[in-house]
Amino acid sequence: MTAAKPQRSAKAPRRAVAAAERTRQPTEVRRRLIVEAAVPLIAERGYASVGVRDVAAAAGVSVGTVTYHFGSVQEILSEAMVLHIERYYQELSEAAEQAGSGAEALRLLVDALFTEDTDRHWRMWFDYWHAGEPATDEAFARGQAERYAAWHRQIRALAERGVADGDFSSDDLDGFTVRFAALADGLALQRLRQSPPLSTQDARCHLYSLVETELTARTDHD
Repeated sequence: MTAAKPQRSAKAPRRAVAAAERTRQPTEVRRRLIVEAAVPLIAERGYASVGVRDVAAAAGVSVGTVTYHFGSVQEILSEAMVLHIERYYQELSEAAEQAGSGAEALRLLVDALFTEDTDRHWRMWFDYWHAGEPATDEAFARGQAERYAAWHRQIRALAERGVADGDFSSDDLDGFTVRFAALADGLALQRLRQSPPLSTQDARCHLYSLVETELTARTDHD
């Protein structure tokens, strides 16, 4: 007579793991994914036409996830613009650093500001600039001011390099910086609205003219 085989104890049923638990990510990673998804939406539709549901769908998350991480679409816009601007100007900075002179670096900046692909950047920039109301959202307005200050610093640094390299002579680099930024903004707005029509090459030529007028080229006898 054979001994009876011991019975195996029944295994406890495995608990199903919720999808949210399987894909749980650090807060900063989830915020970044949402912002990454928002950038092309804002570029294509404009800030005013993008809602929380649009961002959630693009990011592949629930509306609740978006509202958990962000207080408003405006907050998403702010971070999306910071991300976009950092990438955009990082490329400009890298190109300028490889230039052989300050004059060449400034020319590369002008060329990069107006191409067939930069209309998207300028559209996002104006959306961002008009989105904040200092009286109601001080943090947003402060972020805008920081973005513009960084842009001014970049322009001035290139002009300073040109003076240091002996390419230019200027007694008012601060004034040049303000006028360069203002003209670039004005040309970009005209370029987007095409009223009157403005080509990318003509926009560049106007900025070249400003540089030539404001930053006097040094001669051998200076």
